[in-house]
Amino acid sequence: QVQLVESGGGLVQPGGSLRLSCAASGSIFSYNTMGWYRQAPGKERELVASITSIDWINYADSVKGRFTIFRDAAKKTVDLQMNSLKPDDTAVYYCNARRSGETYWGQGTQVTVSS
Repeated sequence: QVQLVESGGGLVQPGGSLRLSCAASGSIFSYNTMGWYRQAPGKERELVASITSIDWINYADSVKGRFTIFRDAAKKTVDLQMNSLKPDDTAVYYCNARRSGETYWGQGTQVTVSS
């Protein structure tokens, strides 16, 4: 049973930073792709950033230059460093992993950007 556990969400002021972490069952390198999605109220879930097993990285246009996805080998997590946060970044953020044709989701962590 694959489990993805997110952490690091919270409330931050505009312009602030947060770092999300996703811990996965087994080695994070065993997944073909890991990534972060988000879903704001009344909107569809959308890709934020993803990283493949060969380090191909993809970002949504709306977060390029502000967010960075990376593997933390010491913590055994896939993290999302979010800088220069905007109110439009407010959403539930979900960790996603894909392996052998299967897709897995975490339970989500709330990020709220507000003054």
